[in-house]
Amino acid sequence: MSSDNERSEDPAGGAPEQLALIRETVRKANVPRAKPRTWRGAALAKELPVARVLVNKGVLHLDQYFDYAVPEELDADAQPGVRVRVRFGAGGRNVRGGRREGGGLIDGFLVERLAESDYTGALAALAYVVSPEPVLGPELLALSRAVADRYAGSLADVLQLAVPPRNGRAESKPSPEPLPPPPAPSAGSWERYAQGPAFLRALAEGGAPRAVWTALPGPHWPQEIAGAMAATLASGRGALVVVPDGRTAGRVDAALTELLGEGRHALLTADSGPEKRYREWLAVRRGSVRAVVGTRAAMFAPVADLGLVAVWDDGDSSHSDDNAPFPHVREVLELRAAHGRCAFLLGGTNCTVEAAQLVESGWALPLRADREQLRIAAPLVRTVGDGELARDGAARAARLPSLAWQTVRDGLRSGPVLVQVPRRGYAPRLACERCREPARCRHCAGPLQAPDQRDLDCAWCGRAETSWHCVACGSNRLRAQIVGARRTAEELGRAFPAVPVRTSGRDHILDSVPDAPALVVSTPGAEPVAEGGYAAALLLDGWAMVGRPDLRAGEEALRRWTAAASLVRGQPEGGTVVIVAEPTLRPVQALVRWDPVGHARRELAERAELGFPPVSRMASVTGSPEALAAFLTVAELPPEAEVLGPVPVPGAEPGRPRRPWDAPPGESWERALLRVPPGNGAALAAALKAAQAARMSRGGGAQVRIRVDPPDIG
Repeated sequence: MSSDNERSEDPAGGAPEQLALIRETVRKANVPRAKPRTWRGAALAKELPVARVLVNKGVLHLDQYFDYAVPEELDADAQPGVRVRVRFGAGGRNVRGGRREGGGLIDGFLVERLAESDYTGALAALAYVVSPEPVLGPELLALSRAVADRYAGSLADVLQLAVPPRNGRAESKPSPEPLPPPPAPSAGSWERYAQGPAFLRALAEGGAPRAVWTALPGPHWPQEIAGAMAATLASGRGALVVVPDGRTAGRVDAALTELLGEGRHALLTADSGPEKRYREWLAVRRGSVRAVVGTRAAMFAPVADLGLVAVWDDGDSSHSDDNAPFPHVREVLELRAAHGRCAFLLGGTNCTVEAAQLVESGWALPLRADREQLRIAAPLVRTVGDGELARDGAARAARLPSLAWQTVRDGLRSGPVLVQVPRRGYAPRLACERCREPARCRHCAGPLQAPDQRDLDCAWCGRAETSWHCVACGSNRLRAQIVGARRTAEELGRAFPAVPVRTSGRDHILDSVPDAPALVVSTPGAEPVAEGGYAAALLLDGWAMVGRPDLRAGEEALRRWTAAASLVRGQPEGGTVVIVAEPTLRPVQALVRWDPVGHARRELAERAELGFPPVSRMASVTGSPEALAAFLTVAELPPEAEVLGPVPVPGAEPGRPRRPWDAPPGESWERALLRVPPGNGAALAAALKAAQAARMSRGGGAQVRIRVDPPDIG
């Protein structure tokens, strides 16, 4: 007889015992462990039972820490720096068993453990610890707080940029053991700079030099960055380099791998994918890797014993984050260098006005090559202006100047030729018809515009201008600063039908091209690297770049031109660059002489005279006219603050994604610029943050958008 038949004969047998066993099991399971939602009745940690938590609410009026009770079962995992989940928003009335209950679950970071709280009411308990992996260290927390204060933002918003999203698979894998420091590298191509070898020696000996490096044109700068990082690693410290894009990061990554081998550095770019990028970030956080090469988000990389921070091409717009509070890589790395007392290197083939100010103030020292080395490395630069175009029959017929035609033909005999054409969206601004001096407002020195093609007004303060005349030559005639042909690339292809034409732009960017005759047509910033360098380059429609309605138009044009010209072979090898722009313009003259530092110094002196950034500190406040007016009324700005505007804000261009500061479709927004003298930037940021927090706490209607140190101010 089977056991089933035995049970069927006595259906009631064993049932009371089974039910009692189930009840006892449930009772025992419920007694020692409370519900994770509230941990009602659960015992607290015996030591440090209070957790101070930063909740992930990026609103300014909640930019503070909140205290939570630590259940005993979470004591081991609830350590400073870990990710947690907490209940938030329940209020103080829903209290049961000494615990505040209710509210929605929200992410946060556990900042510290305390013996007691300074909050007198009942505390809610930590819901659970997401992961025992500490991802927020004291140094990163202090840096994030400094960035939030500088840009009038919230700490939670900065940490969203600083700490990447969690990936459980990457977190479960151990990081490799750290390698011993490598030997100090040789000076190599740093010998071309007068202070280059001394800079490397200072890094290798544990020093903290600060330098603004004007790199020579050519292909050697990735190896030079790798040499600076290797010298820092040789001293037993870490190194961090931030570059504008993934293509540039790939070049530095290859140079560093060639110099030091695999396993000594991490590559942090968006192209890596979330799992790989988080795994690399964890290796840096755990101390397995002490060198980082990455794009914008890598500026917060938690490198242990940081000895060097470096940024390449700080004028690139990619270095300015498009998410609140909009920090800039250069400024963040300056904070890291100052707070961490480590070395600082700002490099590029160009020189921004901010870089010139660092040298002018004595905060950093210049690192440049002499003119003899520059003549060897730089190509020959020639210009084609209005006069030549007017007299050039070939330019009128084929829309290509004779000099450019000849340069392309000669260059194609020995290699590829680069053609840089401005992308769409470069809008002209007004300038003197006689001397090309930009037309500016007499009240605030902002750029003049003619929205209805008849009346002039200022794009900054909105004042009308009825009797403009040029301060340089006295002329009262204006012109739109744009010239040239948009179909030049097509004309080049027709002019040289036997030569392959490659394009590189927004939709498809080439990384490199072979060392063979070809025409490479590219928009600014998308120029591929040619193996062995380009034989020649054409920089077309220069007016479209210099004539943009922006304070940085000349600086940006020169940066784009030097970046393209740096890909051309040196003059001893026959490298030639032809730029189609008026030779008398300051950026064009700086390119011909290859003197970006001199151009930056003159720009800095001019901005100091007019009170422009970076000499002054500026913030833009954007929103609906009603919200903007209400904000400016309640904001307690510093006495030295000057309000420019408000003026209307144009909407997003058709076919392009909307930026955070663009007006929403169908709405009319205005913008005001707030300017303060040097030394008052912190007070301005604090006032803006306080006003925004007050409005948000009261629910004061539509909010305004604040951006401290906006990259584009017109």
